[in-house]
Order: sequence, then structure tokens, then C-alpha cells
Amino acid sequence: MNKCVFPLILLAGMLMSACSLDDDDEPKDVVKEIMMSVSAETGITYDLFDTKAEYPIECMLVKEEGGDGQWHPLMFGAIEGFTYEKGHSYELRVRKTILANPPADGSNCRYKLITILDDRVVAEPETPEDPVIESEADIEYYDQCPFDKYAIEPEIKVNKDGDVLIYGGTTAYLPYERKRIYVENVLPKDDPDWIEFNKIPYMAYYAYVISPLTDEIRLVRTDGGGPMLKDVIPTDEYSQVLDFISEGGELEYHLVLANIYKYGLQKLGFTVGMVQ
Repeated sequence: MNKCVFPLILLAGMLMSACSLDDDDEPKDVVKEIMMSVSAETGITYDLFDTKAEYPIECMLVKEEGGDGQWHPLMFGAIEGFTYEKGHSYELRVRKTILANPPADGSNCRYKLITILDDRVVAEPETPEDPVIESEADIEYYDQCPFDKYAIEPEIKVNKDGDVLIYGGTTAYLPYERKRIYVENVLPKDDPDWIEFNKIPYMAYYAYVISPLTDEIRLVRTDGGGPMLKDVIPTDEYSQVLDFISEGGELEYHLVLANIYKYGLQKLGFTVGMVQ
């Protein structure tokens, strides 16, 4: 054999061996089939980037075979092929994949439904009828409410053209149509009921508007951070507001925040006045 060929063959073999070792050392996903229990009750979790835990998200509660025996939160839709229904408890067989290289913005686990072993109706989901609200006295408050969870800006100042002064001490103005009344969650994190009061029934989805200019109780949505001023004070009523406060007066409005079932949570007030 040519003396030059042998070293080349040896080198090629060493390179192939090194590549094989590198492949073996590469981390690989771990896949296994497990049993999983899913509770009829839901829980709350938080987005990965919600580092202050300010925006709770309703989720499933699950227990995994071989786990610690405790219920843990899992996002709706996190089990591929499985659709959760409130009020149902499940026993599932799932394929769990533990990712060797999980995404920076996601979980290191993936789940896929193999089969539903048991599906039991524990409780029918609540579908309460919308309450009839003709006066503030008709607003029924939810369990443990009212309580001090939310805050809004205490006063709204407008100029002679109806534009609204931006809250916080600046001299900038927003058109009336673009002004939002922000609802802020101010419940202290050390409150013993903090977790309970951040569940879905204690979250503000609506607000009943109590106006000083009409006996009508309006219901507005608070999604997006709070109701729009044009929904709280409609255009025709806003004209009356401007006429009144231009004479130096001040009007007080109230919002009764309400949950997804339209039951009251907390009453908050704000005044509307003219910029001096």
C-alpha cells in the first residue's frame, strides 16, 4: 500500500469517529407516554413575560403521572388534539416530549393526546342570565365584593374645544374620541386574598355608568385597559357636560366595575372639569 494512502485512511477514520461522538453528545428530546389527570376546576397562570404577575390568565389544572401529586397550571390548548370543557374532569393518556432545546419564549414540554380514558361531568358551567339594571340599586355585587382592587384617574380635565388633558401632569391633550379611562389593578401582592381576587370572577370586564345627567344606567366594556370616554359619556351627553363645566362647574361620574357575568365588583368615581 502506498505510504501516503494509509495516513489519509487513518485520518478519515478519526474524523468519522469524532463526528459519531459529536452526534452522540448532542442533546436529544425525551419522549414518553404518561397518564394525566385534568381537574374540573380551572386555575390561573401568567405569561412568561408578565414578570410582575399583573395579568392572570385562566388555565387548566393538571396532575402528571410520576409528578409531585399536586395540581399545576397548564394553558388551554397546550395538549395537542385535546379540547377542555369547564366542569369536566378527565383522565388522559398523553405523549410528553421534553425538549432538549426549548424556545426562549416557551415551555420545555410538549403534550399530544393519545386517548381520553375518562370524561366525567362534575358540574355544568355557569350561564347566568343578564341582570336587568334600571337603577344602581339593581346592581348585584359578586361574592366578597365590593373590595378595593381597582383604581382610575380621579379627575378628567378638558379644554374649551373638548380635548382631554393627558393625566399625569403633562400639558398634552387627546381628542375626546381617543381618550380611555384606564382601570388599574392596585391590589397589594401581599394581600392574603390576592390569588383569589385575581381569578376570572373578580376581573373587570364591564362597567355600569352612573351619570349625573341621566337616570339611565349604561353598560360599557372595559377591555383594552379600561372603557373609552366616548362610551362612558356619549357624544350628545358630552356636549351637555362641556356647556355645564364651561361655566366653572364640575360633574361627578361613577363606574361600577362588573365581572364577566355582569355582577358588580367595585364602585369608582371621577370628576369632569374645565382646565383653568
